[in-house]
Amino acid sequence: MEANNKQRGAVGRFFHWLGGDLKDIGLTFAQGDWKTKLSFLIMGFGQLLRGQYVRGVAMLALQTLCNWFVFGFGWPYFSKLLTLGTVATHKVNRVTVYGDNSFLILLYGLLTIVVILLLLLLWRINLRQNKEAEGILARGKKLPSNYSDLHSLVDKNFDKTLLALPVLGIFVFTVLPIIFMICIAFTNYDANHQPPANLFTWVGLNNFKELFGIGGSSNFGGTFFYVLGWTLVWAFFATFLTYFLGMAVAILINKKGIKLKKLWRTILVMTIAVPQFVSLLSVGKMFASDGLVNADLLKWGWIQTAIPFWDNATYARILIIVINLWIGIPYTMLIVTGLLMNIPAELYESARIDGANPFQTFRKITLPYMLFVTGPFLLTQFIGNLDNFNVIFLLNRGRPQSMSLSNNAGATDLLVTWLYKMTINDSNYKIAAVIGIMVFVVTAVISLIVYNAMPSVKDEEGFQ
Repeated sequence: MEANNKQRGAVGRFFHWLGGDLKDIGLTFAQGDWKTKLSFLIMGFGQLLRGQYVRGVAMLALQTLCNWFVFGFGWPYFSKLLTLGTVATHKVNRVTVYGDNSFLILLYGLLTIVVILLLLLLWRINLRQNKEAEGILARGKKLPSNYSDLHSLVDKNFDKTLLALPVLGIFVFTVLPIIFMICIAFTNYDANHQPPANLFTWVGLNNFKELFGIGGSSNFGGTFFYVLGWTLVWAFFATFLTYFLGMAVAILINKKGIKLKKLWRTILVMTIAVPQFVSLLSVGKMFASDGLVNADLLKWGWIQTAIPFWDNATYARILIIVINLWIGIPYTMLIVTGLLMNIPAELYESARIDGANPFQTFRKITLPYMLFVTGPFLLTQFIGNLDNFNVIFLLNRGRPQSMSLSNNAGATDLLVTWLYKMTINDSNYKIAAVIGIMVFVVTAVISLIVYNAMPSVKDEEGFQ
């Protein structure tokens, strides 16, 4: 049976589970007593009649609350979810007549769907409780008392009690906004469709076609792939240069004979202590055309005209990567320093006896150990650099602008900074939502491929 389940696809397993659950619901109704049958309509009724007042009151209260939200508050929004409203706010004889609000319809409509799904889940739990209670009584045993139900909330089921509020917070402040953003990608919500004065509506996959330049009516396509390419190049160099240079600095400081080790580590850590918001803005000003660097170079006679650090795409990209080294190397140095102390000294001693030079020792002992242990850290750094808003935006705000790029995209913009500009400057929420989805797709694909290929994941015991 298990072999057959493994051979089924995810869709097949889902429908198999759904069919089994529907069958169980039908048997529960057919074989249940009148209390259970009545609980199909009034949740908690069976528990109340069997003396399980805590469960019964809780179920009845939750059903009442959900019903009130769905039918008393959410239904007017849910009923207009397919159109996102048809009557815009307008004026009649200088009197404002308020109509529909597409934004609120979408938000509260989605929330109503979630509450309906929650109500179905509670309804299913209610049926299971009735079925279990009938089975316990049929075996001649006593049902759990109300005291035991309450005590279980701080004992056996304490995990559910403890996680209830955090899970609710994650859903309200993380999951629901993500779902809302995904839905926005399928609408025409932009500067010209601002509710309540101007409603927006569903447009299907038109925004995705516009972003990828499908159909030839949009100039987004070239810009998107240009920005995506630079985002991947930036993430690669920002991750691996800081990693290997940070490792080199840590190895150099830890080398025998190096004096004032604590001083060198303290100097490097000072770059972490200064907030990035302050340091990046200051460094960005230093390399401006009229900044400190150009002023000093002109004063010393090394250059005749100011170097366009932020006005030349190649200079700006190289400079951003170099400045990021100053920020990233200390983090890697601290991590690698701790790991270097855990490598058995006997391995290095054996390598020296066998005649290995320092480079061979690094390649055969230090590097494999570091890559094995810090593989997940490297992946996290790479994904973080794909969304590294601070370095790009605080240094030069994605400049320089290019005539070949559309919609305020700069030559050093990442997808996340371009998304920000499109939202704040252009109010182009529909395309910004599509870009947000594409950022998720890119990071998810890279994460899954790289994570599953890591030796530390495929063979956790292998290095030992």
